[in-house]
Amino acid sequence: MTSTSIRARAEPAVSGPRWGARAAPRPAGHARLLLADDHDLLLDAFRRLLEPEFTVLRGVTDGEALVEAALELRPDVILCDIAMPRLSGLEAARRIRERLPGMRFIFLTMHNDPELAAEAFRAGASAYVLKSSPAKELLLAIRTVLSGEQCLPAMAGNEPPGQQNRRVGDVSEAQVLSPRGQEVLRLLAGGRTMKETAARLGITPRTVAFHKYRIMQQLSLRSSAELVQFAVRRRIV
Repeated sequence: MTSTSIRARAEPAVSGPRWGARAAPRPAGHARLLLADDHDLLLDAFRRLLEPEFTVLRGVTDGEALVEAALELRPDVILCDIAMPRLSGLEAARRIRERLPGMRFIFLTMHNDPELAAEAFRAGASAYVLKSSPAKELLLAIRTVLSGEQCLPAMAGNEPPGQQNRRVGDVSEAQVLSPRGQEVLRLLAGGRTMKETAARLGITPRTVAFHKYRIMQQLSLRSSAELVQFAVRRRIV
């Protein structure tokens, strides 16, 4: 997310991105957010973007600090990077959900990778947003997650997450995959490569590729990203 996406406004100076140990009083209707990224500059940029609409509780720069802050502050939504020092965002999310099962996560990442997106949703993600996305996409993702819905990544094109959700969600429930097709889909969407999937199932990578593209044809899916989204929505992963 570039600095041109961020609207600056006058405000009191703060001492770094970790904005106090306690949450500021929350205006009525403002959701409480916790931010985690290992770049202080990005944390400050996110705070400036989000504060007009949400209450930003704190910004932390590593995974262990994220776990501690989440258990202390109990935010409504956590926005976190995947690659962070001491503990990855994915592992931090798993530890937090052990203690706070209902916690909602939005992963902010530079990785346009369907396999990593699948792993993020397995760790408890409600949304997966690329840092290269327009600012409005992050705001849309937060609103969508606060409404109780998932916001899946539009990695195959330029559509906003909500539209991608609806198109993948329109796949007919009557379309049933073969048992082998379901196994291939589960492994691929869970982050396995074609070679790893083939070794696990005792078939060739060429056969895995055949099943993958047959599934995509059956379900009218146009990319690996949509394949992952379908698996996540149907709880196949």
